[in-house]
Amino acid sequence: MPHLVTRAPPPDRPPTSTTAGGGGPVEEEEVTTQKRCQFWLPNKRRLCANTPLPISRFCGNHEPTAEARRIPCPIDPSHSVLGVNLKSHVKRCPFKKQAQVLESQPYYTKGINSGSSGDGKDDAVGSAAKRNAIFRMSVQEFHGLLGKIKLIHSAISTALPHSYLVPDACSKWLNQRLDRKLPYQEKHAMQQASIIGNMEAFEMLQKPKDLTNSFYQECDGRSDDVDGDKSRVSAVVEFGAGRGYLTHMLTDCYGIKKAILVERKSYKLKADRSLRQNQSITLERLRIDIADFNLDEVHFLKGLRHLAIGKHLCGPATDLTIRCCLNREYNQSKETHSTSSHLQGIALATCCHHLCQWKHYTNTKFLLSLGIAEEEFHAMTWFTSWALDADHSSELSGMSHQETNLSTIEDKQSNLEDGDVAKVIRSMPVLYRAHLGSVCKEIIDMGRLLSLRDHGMDAQLVKYVPSNISPENHLLLAKS
Repeated sequence: MPHLVTRAPPPDRPPTSTTAGGGGPVEEEEVTTQKRCQFWLPNKRRLCANTPLPISRFCGNHEPTAEARRIPCPIDPSHSVLGVNLKSHVKRCPFKKQAQVLESQPYYTKGINSGSSGDGKDDAVGSAAKRNAIFRMSVQEFHGLLGKIKLIHSAISTALPHSYLVPDACSKWLNQRLDRKLPYQEKHAMQQASIIGNMEAFEMLQKPKDLTNSFYQECDGRSDDVDGDKSRVSAVVEFGAGRGYLTHMLTDCYGIKKAILVERKSYKLKADRSLRQNQSITLERLRIDIADFNLDEVHFLKGLRHLAIGKHLCGPATDLTIRCCLNREYNQSKETHSTSSHLQGIALATCCHHLCQWKHYTNTKFLLSLGIAEEEFHAMTWFTSWALDADHSSELSGMSHQETNLSTIEDKQSNLEDGDVAKVIRSMPVLYRAHLGSVCKEIIDMGRLLSLRDHGMDAQLVKYVPSNISPENHLLLAKS
C-alpha cells in the first residue's frame, strides 16, 4: 500500500521562536530536523529518523516515486522490494530459509486444498474488481440478480436457529477467574465459550472430567484414555489460530492434552506460553498456509481422535479448512490400521464472506445448479459486507417481512431504471442493504453446509452469539 506523505508539521513540535520562559532558541533542533527524512510516522508521533536522499526530502524507504517501483517479494509477498534489487534480495531474503524448511515437512503439499487449477497463478478477485463488475451491470441486470438471490434464499434456507450456549466448564473464563496475565475481552470469551458449548451440545465433545479429582490428576500424565473411553477427543487442530485463545479455553476447560495451532502469520501475545507452562499439554504451532496443509501427514495426530476448529476464519480460509478436513475424511475412510487418526468433528465460525473466492469455494456445483455463475457469486460476496453496516443492537431477523422484503427494493426503485447501478445502490436504505448482505451470507454458508452433508457428515448451521456481540455469528458444525 503506498505511503501517505504528511507534510504538515507535527502538532507537538516545539515553536521556532524563543519563549518567554527562557526555553532558549530552537534553531539547532530545526537544522537537525531538516537532516531527517520528512516522512511523518503517526504511530511514533515523529519524523522518520533516516537520512534523506541527496535529491529528495525523503529517505529511500519513503520516497514517493520509489513506491511505484516496488514489487512483492516472490518468497513472501507480505513485504516488497525495489525491482532493480529483486535478484539480490531473493538470495538473502530472511524468509527464504523458513520457506525451505516448511517445504521439507511431510505435511506440506503445495495447493492441496486450494481447489485451483494448480498453474501457480494468483487469480484472486479483489474487492475493487468485484465492485467494478457490479457497477458495469445495467439496472435491469442488477435487479435480476437481486430477484435470483431472493428466490434462491426462499427455496433453500430456513431461519437459522439461535444457539448461544455457554457450558458450565467455561464459567471461570467468563467470571474472569483465570490468570490475569492473559489478555481478556469479554466479547471474545463469550464467543469462544459458545463455540465450545455448541460443540458439546452437538455431541462432538464430551462433558469434561472432574479435573480437580485427585485420582484423575494422578493418572493424567500416563494415558490419553485414563478411563478407557476410546471415543473421548484427545487432540484439537485450530485453523487460522491467531493467538490461539480458543484452543486455550478448550484445553483448559475440557482437559484435551494435544493441540496444533495452524496459522500463516506471526502474532504477539499468543496463548502458546501459557499452554506450554502446563506440562500435561503437548503443543505445536505450524506456520503454514491452510491451502498447503496436508492434515493426513501430521504424525502428531496418528492414532488420536481429534477436532478441527476455527474462530472467524476469514473468507476463503473457511473453504480451505473444509477442503483440508474433507481430504482427511476421504483418506481415513480408506485406512483400516489402528494407527490412523480419526476426525471427530468440525466447528468453524465463518467470517469475512466478502473475501470468498470462486476457485476455493467448496460447493460451486450447488451454486451452478441454482443458476449462480462465477461473476454472480463474486457479486454476492461483495454484498455480504453490507450485513455489517446496520445497527446490530437488534437482530435483522426480528424485523417485519415488509421492512426486509427484497421485492420492496425493486418497487421503490422503479423510477431509477434509466440511471446506473451506483445510483440504485446509493438509494437503497441501510436496512435493505444489510438484509441483502445477510441473505447472501446465508446462501454461501448453506452451500458449505450441504457440501459437508454430501460427504456423509452430520452437519448443522447456527447463530452461536447474538449479533450485538458479533454480527459475524454463523457457526458450522459437522461430525463423522
